Amino acid sequence: MKPVIALVGRPNVGKSTLFNRLTKSRDAIVADFAGLTRDRHYGDGRLGQREFIVIDTGGFEPDSSTGIVKEMARQTRQAVAEADVVVFVTDVRTGLSGQDQDIARYLRQANKRVLLAVNKAEGMSESPLLAEFHELGMGEPHPISAAHGQGIRSLLEAALADFPEEDEPEEGEGPDTPVRLAVAGRPNVGKSTLINTWLGEERLIAFDMPGTTRDAIRVPLERAGRRYELIDTAGLRRKGRVFEAIEKFSVVKTLQAIADAHVVVLMIDATQGVSDQDAHIAGYILDSGRAVVIAVNKWDAIDSYQREMLERSIEQRLAFLKFAPLVHISALKRQGLGPLWQAIADAHASATAKLPTPVLTRLLHEAVEHQAPKRAGAFRPKLRYAHQGGMNPPIIVIHGNSLEHLTDAYKRYLEGRFRQHFKLVGTPLRIDTKSSRNPFADGER
Repeated sequence: MKPVIALVGRPNVGKSTLFNRLTKSRDAIVADFAGLTRDRHYGDGRLGQREFIVIDTGGFEPDSSTGIVKEMARQTRQAVAEADVVVFVTDVRTGLSGQDQDIARYLRQANKRVLLAVNKAEGMSESPLLAEFHELGMGEPHPISAAHGQGIRSLLEAALADFPEEDEPEEGEGPDTPVRLAVAGRPNVGKSTLINTWLGEERLIAFDMPGTTRDAIRVPLERAGRRYELIDTAGLRRKGRVFEAIEKFSVVKTLQAIADAHVVVLMIDATQGVSDQDAHIAGYILDSGRAVVIAVNKWDAIDSYQREMLERSIEQRLAFLKFAPLVHISALKRQGLGPLWQAIADAHASATAKLPTPVLTRLLHEAVEHQAPKRAGAFRPKLRYAHQGGMNPPIIVIHGNSLEHLTDAYKRYLEGRFRQHFKLVGTPLRIDTKSSRNPFADGER
């Protein structure tokens, strides 16, 4: 499971800048719950081979009781509950404030591992200004500059010290390896109902709450001679492990389940259509390279006109998942579950398919004969041969000359040819290129 780091602090200390630095982007998955005035932002980060999830929060005022500030405080408490490590961000330029003391008091009571980051400390690692931050009782301050990237690596190494790099098993190796299957979607879309229907009994009770345990619940299931592991994303908890619900939805749980899965079932509520949250989750599945099946639940609850409008909406808003099979189901009435299992099996088979080098190279040459890539200046990209570079998702590596000039449109054309021949469904397909160096490109003799 990816460790979770939450960034907490008062307003304007540089938490969002640090978030962007850790995730190396300006994009984030946003939990867009109705009625929330300040959202938590989620993103992926990496240190070497170790991956982690970062949560950015709004300015925190623990004792706030009214208006937007109260909502922001509630969001921050939720982020702390979801986190493995809390990075408490302060500002060396404005110094220690009473608000910092209040936040430190709250974090001590939260019983979480906390690292103190003193931001905006460019070139001030030995500054006496850092001394006052010892008053917070949060251990040794880490001087950093989120804007300039100073001190970030040492901060991350300290945060991840308790999370050694895991040796991941080879994806999909062997016929007896269980298929890790996650069900993702918005709250109340029917995830728990579907899983309990699969299990055939109410073995697990759904309490959609985060912060109760760091261990993912994996439920073994066997169907048609194939072993599966259902990964908890619906907030499944065993009886007796019931804690007070802080929030009805844990984005962290969903992100971790997707990252751990071989196949993800993205559930959409037919009665509510495709929301921004659905598109965010779908985008994360695609970025993670996971095989995916779209299951439209409660299909029996809408009429023919609504069905037509919903299918148009899915085509438009989830166009980037056009390779994913679409299955109409009713988890409550056990309708459409057979086709859903078949789609899951097909998606997993495609994600772990072995693509022989001679066949890939022949398909590549046939594609070039049918439509050659566009010339770029004095050079036309020359595609020589292709081989498989990985699976889950399948990666095809193409070798040749001047391949940096291949357009995205041409790569999509090649992807379509490969997909059609190998009948790849439900999985992303990535195309990498490796160009041989041209000794005359720089005027060498």
